[in-house]
Amino acid sequence: MLIPSKRWGEDIAIDSALVKSNLSKIKQQIAHYNVKIIAVTKYFGLKAIEAGYEAGLRDFAESRAVEAIEKIEKLPEEVKTNSTFHFIGHLQTNKADKVVKHFDVIHSVDSLKIASAISKSACSINKREKILLQVNNAGEVQKSGYSKEQLREELDSILKLSGVEVIGLMNMAPLGASEDELNRLFRDIREFRDELEKDFKITLPELSMGMSDDYEFAVRNGATIIRIGRKLFT
Repeated sequence: MLIPSKRWGEDIAIDSALVKSNLSKIKQQIAHYNVKIIAVTKYFGLKAIEAGYEAGLRDFAESRAVEAIEKIEKLPEEVKTNSTFHFIGHLQTNKADKVVKHFDVIHSVDSLKIASAISKSACSINKREKILLQVNNAGEVQKSGYSKEQLREELDSILKLSGVEVIGLMNMAPLGASEDELNRLFRDIREFRDELEKDFKITLPELSMGMSDDYEFAVRNGATIIRIGRKLFT
């Protein structure tokens, strides 16, 4: 089920018992893997974050800066203090200050320009922002993300930025991709990560791969983070 864009952020009632049940099912499916589940609340309102928190989730992801910050600022202090907030949408440089202030991890860095803006914003508040570099290894023109060649060209410069800590790679597989294609794309990101670690003598522990429709393929191919929305909240 796809959620129409006009309903994004709609603050409908969310049953924490349903979220807990869905979370339990997902955990059973990935029980043999060491994977962090991030609850994607971008399609839902404040109640989804609160229900997720009550169900035991502590990592939440949003993709639209203004709407997300409005939600975060309205959360109970306990939820804000004990949760980690992940930004997974395309980030504009003029939103960098606000996103760095409110989010702990940014998954969608796709250029040196964006990374530099994040670093500048982080340094201004004495922070080192954790980031992942988004790789568009499916070559989808409608999606953001580095090509592997572009990332190699800019990685050394990004690593020198004092306000960011590069902790891994992120990708998004095409909707409707076959099982073979999903396995190929996720495996390709893992292998590319391994190459970067060797060639640049760095450690990139995190692979943010897999969403509601394809997370089982992602975890089999090395994902350390999966981003789940619909399968948790509906």
